[in-house]
Amino acid sequence: MCRVLPHPAPEGNGARTTVRTRILILVSAVCVLAAVGLASVLHASARADRRDHAQAGGPSVTPGTVTLRQSGRLVFRNMAWGPHRDELTSVPASAPDAPRTASGLKCLRFYAASGTGVCLQAVHGPVSDTYRALILDARLRTVDRYDVPGIPSRARVSPTGHFAAWTAFVGGDSYAGTNFSTRAAIVDTRSGKLIPSLEDFRIVRDGHPYRAADVNFWGVTFAADDRTFYATLATGGRTYLVRGDLRRRTVTTLHANVECPSLSPDGTRVAYKKRVAGLPKDAPWRLYVLDLRTMRETPLAETRSVDDQAVWKDTRTLVYALPGDYGADLYEVPADGSGRARRISSAAVSPAYLG
Repeated sequence: MCRVLPHPAPEGNGARTTVRTRILILVSAVCVLAAVGLASVLHASARADRRDHAQAGGPSVTPGTVTLRQSGRLVFRNMAWGPHRDELTSVPASAPDAPRTASGLKCLRFYAASGTGVCLQAVHGPVSDTYRALILDARLRTVDRYDVPGIPSRARVSPTGHFAAWTAFVGGDSYAGTNFSTRAAIVDTRSGKLIPSLEDFRIVRDGHPYRAADVNFWGVTFAADDRTFYATLATGGRTYLVRGDLRRRTVTTLHANVECPSLSPDGTRVAYKKRVAGLPKDAPWRLYVLDLRTMRETPLAETRSVDDQAVWKDTRTLVYALPGDYGADLYEVPADGSGRARRISSAAVSPAYLG
């Protein structure tokens, strides 16, 4: 333990006294920094220890077998503290608050369809973390892996399982502001061919070719034809819903002020978060549904700001995450603007409905 000695009595040499004073100040500063560092380490250790113990009154989680071919199941990242935190867990889709079966596989973001999954992971290093995307088969075995250039934020798999997509922050870490940069990638899960960035696609905005240095894409969602996808395009301080064509490598703007789109199972509507004037800058969104045939917007009954890419439970219901006591909780709301939002599962994020 550091102990700062009292100042020595003057020896008649001003220069020597000044040097000793500076040394004492330096020693004091080192001691303070050491104490702060020790306190931080102890706090982190205590927090990690708490994370390894199941929370009182929290969901029941036990290890078991999780597959992506179990029809009628809901798979999500478990956020409850305990030995299975961050693992993919499975519950009956009809009982999302039921006891959870933990897979042993940890993911930051996850999605699955038709027996194919995508798991975005952190790889912890001695200095900093790196990130990767794992393509999973129905038994959660890794088929392929790809480097992800930043913090993962969104993940999707096409209805056929033939394509997967992910979005990462390569600058900044929040969609709320304007000072961020994203990278959206798409991979063919059959051939392994990777499109590392949608920025390489030709953009058509308002019927005209468009190029700009500030283009960002995020929040890919797929149609069932293995060709069409939708995503968010940001440029010039505005966001747009774009329809993409994987064969022609083009994206075309459809509607303004759309973020994190999610295509309905019947391909006719897009759920999304919309920036609404008058809301706080750090919580500016409300959930909407856009009819792709009429371009009519419907605000949903959820009145809180949702920073998530909602998932269609079926053609009538949307599921999404909101902040909770242990990271996030899952909620559902009718997709037609009626009813009310209700919590369906605590300590959970990144849901995927199987079958």
